[in-house]
Formats: sequence, structure tokens, C-alpha cells
Amino acid sequence: MLPLADFLADPDALTRQAAGALAETFGLDAAAPAVGVYVPGRVEFLGKHTDYAGGRSLLMAVERGFRLLAAGRDDNVLRVSAAAADDVREFAFGQTPAHDPGHWVNYVATVARRVAMNFSASLALRGADIAFVSDLPIAAGMSSSSALMVATFLAVSAVNQLDQTPAYLAEIDSPVRLAEYLGCVENGQSFGSLSGEAGVGTFGGSEDHTSMLCCKADMLSQFSFAPSLFERDIPFPPAMELVIACSGAEAAKTGAAREKYNRASIRARKATQAYNRATGADCRHLRDIVARVGPDGLMQALQAIRKGTLGEDADEDLPGRFEQFFREDQEIIPAVANALAAGRGDAIGTLVDASHAAAARGLQNQVEETNFLQHSARQGGALAASYFGAGFGGSVWAMVEKGRAKSFTDAWRAAYLKEFPARADRAQLFTTRPGRPAEVRAD
Repeated sequence: MLPLADFLADPDALTRQAAGALAETFGLDAAAPAVGVYVPGRVEFLGKHTDYAGGRSLLMAVERGFRLLAAGRDDNVLRVSAAAADDVREFAFGQTPAHDPGHWVNYVATVARRVAMNFSASLALRGADIAFVSDLPIAAGMSSSSALMVATFLAVSAVNQLDQTPAYLAEIDSPVRLAEYLGCVENGQSFGSLSGEAGVGTFGGSEDHTSMLCCKADMLSQFSFAPSLFERDIPFPPAMELVIACSGAEAAKTGAAREKYNRASIRARKATQAYNRATGADCRHLRDIVARVGPDGLMQALQAIRKGTLGEDADEDLPGRFEQFFREDQEIIPAVANALAAGRGDAIGTLVDASHAAAARGLQNQVEETNFLQHSARQGGALAASYFGAGFGGSVWAMVEKGRAKSFTDAWRAAYLKEFPARADRAQLFTTRPGRPAEVRAD
């Protein structure tokens, strides 16, 4: 580990803030050995609710994220400080402290419970004092909760050298596999021999975790999922930036919002079951259906799903859920990626429009704010624009030329707040390019 003094003198202001909080909150001196973790948020450029259904996504990390500092302890207790909120929670591995719904400690404790379940057989887990800060907007579709879980795991892993344990070495041999494992930590599924438990109640895949661990600066990265496979990197247009508009309509994954998010996943599973029922197939997810019917088999698959839909699911529009997945996975993402790889950024606008519109129909997950932001960005001259993330609120990205990013942002903000003045307190706009992946500094 590195002395805490190294982080107290770091050029990055947020890293210094986290290091200062660690020292002040827990009474550590500058010589205390510490681990530093950076985990970015992510933008799902394309790939709307595709990962858990076996589909592909086009991803990037943003230039914002969590800075987390950790110092090992001599017991199995975790003391964690959300530095910006002056909020400290304490619990042992395997425990979950009492908390309000949606509180950050649930995400940290979920990781700690899973670590205890999966790794405590081969070592006595060592606790840690932890402090974190973040410049990611919360509940804005950039996976701040997933980023906190990834950062917590990376810190606990470094303190305990989990990557040297037999359990880790048997199942996790690359950043892609680690991302898959952390997706299972979040959704509660088992990962090979690493048993699962409750998770945080969302039925998602590993797209967010893959973005954070595996994407590269100045690149869009294309992956397919279930299992996770890297497909290609595409240079982000050098003359372009993304303007991110956080609508202020929360895209939370708790309570009623979680039920809405999970419904999209449940509909994908029911569509697969309907296809199997009609055809006698044994498909695991929507991508397996695509593999059976081929790139020209959309109508064939839709007919089978209609035939196999149970009466109780008649109002779920299971064919519409499959069509959204098919067009995103098989048509839109490949076409956009090919255009960008060929330097034809001017060709992606209508394709991305189609992605946004198909999600509004097939996922039924858009709100007035995100639809307005997407439409007004295109009216304002954005090369392309789309919502991203779970939906039901959250954010929209717009690709614009660097030289006009500021004027575009100012005009976009003004148009949005004129239409939705009640969102003024929570709406945020900022620019980014594809950023660096997660980093651990321990030596």
C-alpha cells in the first residue's frame, strides 16, 4: 500500500478530499498505508436493456466518477464515510446496518456480504476504514450505485488480496470476468462456484460493470453479454464531445422505480418463454432466439412469441419487447459502429433516433423530460442524441462538435428549463469524452 500522504498531495482535488476525509474521520496520520480507487460512471451509447438478454452494447466510461480511499484494519469491521455528506456507517463483514430505502450503505454492505460469502472460507477477512467522494450525478442513468459497488469491491479486494485466493483464481481471470462477477453481486445471481444471495433487487446484467472496468479513453467499446465478450473498439470522433443532460427526473432503482426497471427484464424473460412454448426450443434469452431465426427472422420470431404468449401476459406486448431488442442488437448498433469506424459520424443521427424511438415503444420506459431532451437536442443541431440507462427518468446524451459544445449546452439547458422549470434544482449538464477505466493504486 501507499502512504496516505501520497493521496493527500494528489493533483486531483477529489482524491485529496477523500484522503482528507479518511484521515480526519478515522484519526489516521499521513504515514498510514492506504489504497486508492477510481471508478468512473458510464454512458451506454447504445444497447438499451440488451445485456441481461444476451445482446450487445456500445459503451464508454465518462470523465467523472468515484474516488475511494481505504486503510486496512486489524478486525473485520468496515467503517465507511460518505465524505461529502458527512455520513459514517459501521458494520462487520456479513452484516447490513439499518438504513433508509436507497441509502448508499446498502450497496456497500451488499458487496461486503457477498465477499464474506465467497471468500471467507480461505482467509480471515480484514476490515477497512473507507472514505469516498464522487462527482457523478446521482440517479441520473450513469450507474452511480454500480460504480460505488465496484469501488467498494476493488478496495476490499486490495486490502485482503482477494485476487490471490483459490476461490478468486478459479473463477475470475480477467477484467471482463470480474465485471461479470460484480454484475452478479448486484443482481444476486451465483457466478460459477461463487454463490449468490439477495443483491440489491435489480434484474440487470453486467454492462455497467464492464464499462467501468474495461472501456478505454477516447474509445467506444462494443461488447456482447451473457456471457460477456469483447467485440471491438471504435475511436470516438476526435472533433466531437458528448453533452450529457441529466433531466432531474430520478432514474432510481429503488421502490416503485425498481419495479419498473425490473419489468423490462421480466418481459424479456417472458418473451423468451413464449417463444420456447410455441416452438419447443430451449432458448435462455432473447439473443438465443436471434441465433435460431437469423438476421432475417424477425417476423418469424414475432409470430412465435405471439402464439406462445399466455393470456395473463396479453397486455405485456412481448412481441414488442423482442422487436426492440432485435433492432437494437442486430441492426442499429452494428450500423452505428460501422459508420463511426469509417469516419461517417454524419450517418448515425437517424439510426440513433430510431434506437430512442424503439425503446420508447418496446421498453415503455421514457418520460416527458427525456423525450423532450432528445428531440430538442436534435432540433438544436446535435449530430445524434439518445436517452441512456434504465430509463424512467435519467439522462440524454447529445454528440456535438467541440467548438460549439458550450453554446449548444447553454441553448439546450435554456430550452429544457423553459419547458420544465420545476427541474431547475436538479437538472445538470456537462461535457465529456470517453474516459479512462477503473484504477487501483496500492503500490
